[in-house]
Amino acid sequence: MRKLHQIIEQHWQHPNPVLSVLLRPLSRLFQTASAIRRDLYRAGRLKSEKLPVPVVVVGNIHAGGAGKTPVVSALVKGLQARGIKAGIVSRGYGRAGSGIYVLQPDSTAAEAGDEPLLLHRQTGVPVAVGSCRAEAGRALLAAHPDIKLIITDDGLQHYALQRDLEIVVFPAADAGRNNLDLLPNGGLREPLSRLKTADAVVLGGSTGAENAAHLHENIFHSRLQTGRIHRLNCQGEYLDTSRLKYLRVAAVAGIAKPERFFNTLRGSGIALAETRALPDHAVLSAADLPQADVVLITEKDAVKLSDGRWQNVWVLPVCAIIDPDLAAFVAGRLKI
Repeated sequence: MRKLHQIIEQHWQHPNPVLSVLLRPLSRLFQTASAIRRDLYRAGRLKSEKLPVPVVVVGNIHAGGAGKTPVVSALVKGLQARGIKAGIVSRGYGRAGSGIYVLQPDSTAAEAGDEPLLLHRQTGVPVAVGSCRAEAGRALLAAHPDIKLIITDDGLQHYALQRDLEIVVFPAADAGRNNLDLLPNGGLREPLSRLKTADAVVLGGSTGAENAAHLHENIFHSRLQTGRIHRLNCQGEYLDTSRLKYLRVAAVAGIAKPERFFNTLRGSGIALAETRALPDHAVLSAADLPQADVVLITEKDAVKLSDGRWQNVWVLPVCAIIDPDLAAFVAGRLKI
């Protein structure tokens, strides 16, 4: 199954003519079904719930890997700087449970999901997870009634929750591509025209950004900035990268596009003796770590290993820098 998934993803980037013939009819069926479902919500035929505070959806039209979680973190921090107390709602993909769960200071990735736990630790704001975003939002407000705004991490296609603003994170590299298609022939959940109905588009990365003017009138640009590599579960202890040339260094990533992480490390001058790519949201244990003097992991993977000290495991932190000010845009639109 993993091999088939890799073949399909490769086809999305470099279309195979044979696969296109086979998969294009399925994409048209998917597009029709998605449009009908959205129209049913817009017409009131399917129930859509309104929460008592404004809701901002940060999502994507790609099937994962667009970089929305760093954007959510940056947006929440920007709102905090403006004195606006926000909360975060997420599905909590990859967690062990299935009910509504409001994160606590000692929550684990198994209870909350890796991305919600990461957001909770990065921002310090209240977070709730659940497949029903409206129910999760109600639980979050019941536990933290002083919240003035809810940000949903993903959920653009979750129309059961009404939203006041929609922000779509879109890869800049895809801005100029004309061969993008819907699932399964392509990696899109909705057609490119869906971008026009959102309130803003955040382009992730710089390559291709010059071709994005046609996508939306409110375009923001996001780039990832790396921080100092620190020891896992020890923020104050940093890695002396000048010593790495004498050591065996490996990297592990359980994210949607692990090569991005590996290339970032290589781009900073770190020679990797081994790389290990795990499925997105995969459970991470000691058995998954290579034998090496130094093992480098992502922040998303680090929250899965938060139970103790790991002497040879180090974490590369990243944050999104968004230009212009996305928090100012949101606050202005919502008048808060």
